[in-house]
Amino acid sequence: MPTMLVDLASELWPVTLSNVDMPEIGFAEDVDVLQDLVSRVILYNDNVHTFDEVISQVCKAVGCSEDHAASVAWEVHTRGQSLVFEGDMFECLKVSSVLEEIALHTQVLT
Repeated sequence: MPTMLVDLASELWPVTLSNVDMPEIGFAEDVDVLQDLVSRVILYNDNVHTFDEVISQVCKAVGCSEDHAASVAWEVHTRGQSLVFEGDMFECLKVSSVLEEIALHTQVLT
């Protein structure tokens, strides 16, 4: 007999949305809206990658000097995170994807 998983919270406190006005979700129809957003790429610490791996990947992603990338790596190590790049959304997504090529943990914020 298969085991049934039950969400106990949903069973005890069912969600009712009949009296709630749900906001309408919109999407940008114009690419310029996304390009005008100032976004940031945050790099998070992990216990997997070496300093040399992080430095090399930051240089590749951002096109900065090894000294700057080393300071980013040190900040990630000591503070748990570091701002790696700031710019338009598309550039941030490119930087983030290069960092994530070696499974670094990033987040793009607007």
